[in-house]
Amino acid sequence: MGEDLGGAASGAVPSYPAAEIAAAWQRERPGTPTDSIEIVTPIWWLGKLFAIDRDRALRAAGIDTATLDLLSVIRRAGPPYSLSTREIARRTLVTAGAISQRVARAERGGLVRRAPAGPGSRAVLVSLTDEGHALVEHSVDEVLGREATLVAGLSASERATLAALLDKLLTDVRTRTADSG
Repeated sequence: MGEDLGGAASGAVPSYPAAEIAAAWQRERPGTPTDSIEIVTPIWWLGKLFAIDRDRALRAAGIDTATLDLLSVIRRAGPPYSLSTREIARRTLVTAGAISQRVARAERGGLVRRAPAGPGSRAVLVSLTDEGHALVEHSVDEVLGREATLVAGLSASERATLAALLDKLLTDVRTRTADSG
């Protein structure tokens, strides 16, 4: 399933279609379950291509993935653009330790500030600074604009159908993988 991306690291689309991979496995190992290959392999390839392109857009915007993730979750919360570290961890599915490191790095960069949630509270609120707000606004425009261009080859109807199918698959895979620990 995790087939070599060939030229995908350089951004080239693999020239070895998933159907050929499935057929080769059937030829070499008749009876091997290959039903997933034509779904999983393109998803892996697309993931790699999207990641390469996103990294390029983020570098151009002057931000890394972890910082964009942190700033974005706070920005999406709406005014006053402030969340507790616990809520940031819940919304990003990142450990509390990783959130602490991200917040510290962003605070050193002047992108966020930390403050106690209130008198006597052990909770910490993380808020966007003006610089952090400006950076996330610019970065989100760059990244989402680029990604919109990348999926523009599909019609609105095709995008909606694909989004629904991917959501269904993701929900099912989460359930199946949670059972296996």
